[in-house]
Amino acid sequence: MRKSLLTVALLSAFGSSAVCAADAAAPAAEAPAYTIAYNVGLYSQYIFRGLTQTANKPAIQGGVDFTHSTGFYAGAWGSNVSWLEDAKQGGAGFGYDNSSLELDIYGGYRAAIKDVTYDIGLLQYVYPGSPVAGAARAETTEIYGSLAYKWVTAKLSVAVSDKVFANRDAAGTYYADLTANYPVTDTITLTAHVGRQEYSGSPGGVSNDVYSYTDWKLGASKAFDNGVTVGAYYTDTNGKVAGYGPAAYAGGNIADAQGTVFVQKTF
Repeated sequence: MRKSLLTVALLSAFGSSAVCAADAAAPAAEAPAYTIAYNVGLYSQYIFRGLTQTANKPAIQGGVDFTHSTGFYAGAWGSNVSWLEDAKQGGAGFGYDNSSLELDIYGGYRAAIKDVTYDIGLLQYVYPGSPVAGAARAETTEIYGSLAYKWVTAKLSVAVSDKVFANRDAAGTYYADLTANYPVTDTITLTAHVGRQEYSGSPGGVSNDVYSYTDWKLGASKAFDNGVTVGAYYTDTNGKVAGYGPAAYAGGNIADAQGTVFVQKTF
């Protein structure tokens, strides 16, 4: 009996060792070749480069991002807008009869060299709708590049389309910005941002420079384990009244100081 028990014990020990050895020799599971992430958010208004796009009214936004292990990525994002209809009602001679959507389609390549991450890509802004007679369409194409070190990112976006957000003869218009997202804790982030929108071109002999301006933003956000992020930020610009005031947009100056709160879910 004791001999049988000893035999069983030895066999069990050798068997366990064999299993452990097999487990150790088994290759680790390969990382997926790509990931797909989705996001949806509710904002008290949509702010783009310091300008309200929804006349201080709420915005529902959402997008999808595809990222490949090689560093290539592509995505699409959308939001409701009102600025093109507000422009028509403002009587400045441009805008859309009906336009309530902005759709952004983009793709690029992202990688890192030591502690510096670089990102280059192409972005197409699409605004479905009907421009008023004689007005330019708002569709805009930009190429962009950015460098990020730790929590600071510098980015340059340059328009390669002739029309830039309904302004004609504006190829070469650029937006340069510097953003700091400082992690106070694992879940709380403070944000500081400054940007410069510089318009090019002089359609009909009138300079597009009336639309050039500087904007800045201060904000904070808190992330939760379930993928929800809540936050708030304050923005302001030195946009000219001639370009962004009541004479151009119904409802007031879209470049005025603004406060925004939001909740976003990523999954």
